[in-house]
Amino acid sequence: MIEKTDRRGFLKTGLLTTAAVATGAASSLFSAKDVCAQQVPDVAISHGQDAGAITRAAVEAIGGMKRFVKPGNKVVIKPNMSFASGPERASNTDPLVVREVARMCVEAGASRIAVLDNVLNSPQDCLKLSQIPAHLKDIQNTVVSIVQNQRFFREVKIPDGREFKSMQAVSDALDADVLIAVPVGKSHSSSGVSLSMKGMMGLIYDRLSFHSRYNLHEAIVDMVTVLKPHLVVIDGTRILGTGGPGGPGKVIPMNLVIASTDMVAADAQMVALGTWYDRKIQPNQVRHIRVAAERGLGSLDLDKLNVKNIRL
Repeated sequence: MIEKTDRRGFLKTGLLTTAAVATGAASSLFSAKDVCAQQVPDVAISHGQDAGAITRAAVEAIGGMKRFVKPGNKVVIKPNMSFASGPERASNTDPLVVREVARMCVEAGASRIAVLDNVLNSPQDCLKLSQIPAHLKDIQNTVVSIVQNQRFFREVKIPDGREFKSMQAVSDALDADVLIAVPVGKSHSSSGVSLSMKGMMGLIYDRLSFHSRYNLHEAIVDMVTVLKPHLVVIDGTRILGTGGPGGPGKVIPMNLVIASTDMVAADAQMVALGTWYDRKIQPNQVRHIRVAAERGLGSLDLDKLNVKNIRL
């Protein structure tokens, strides 16, 4: 849920391009040799009307897909496609954003790209109405799948877990060389918002337990200590400001895409830029984002990050 705070004002939203500074936000799974020699921002925000073009521009601004995907790599892309609704409802990720991410992975030399989600509505309806399979059918080495059968999951330990010490996660995601989160920005009746961290619940078997057995916010953070994306690309072409996660609700056109290696910073930036429940909120009002920062999984202090804006 969203919590009240006594702090006055709101965090800066990064609408002015900052000067380039050295970044320390690269995923710990990549060595310094893997990072482009040139300095890159912590967060890139690409603005424009063409969803594919702004997606590519945002990723290129933080070093390009070849920073993350090497020839022969197995990649898992995790979008939102849990609901039987079209892109206009903003409960699923824009298929054009997902398509561009997959295209960049192919260009970087990925040998296999799996686009996966454990959906909440009819799998057939989710696949058809989300339009993601239709938009990716001609992308080389790419398969779009619904994962629900328990045989596609395996137990994994959560050494730093506070709510649980193990969970069943999608085997392909655990085995992937690169995990990419591609959520849509949307409100959520239980967690306040659903962005890159909350979206990882689509890669676990027992989603209901997070709501019924555990503190949801702590459980989300436990989960992403293991299911931690190397790259986050948030679809902000339009957000679901109310009625989330499934809608219907207020769909707000924003015409932007956010890219970062820091899932906490990416989620914080989307919160700061959006309007949620008809009001502006601060990132630290969303408990799981704040807890993730407190547990050292990323930064929500946007004032201290190098945020680059691109306008197409």
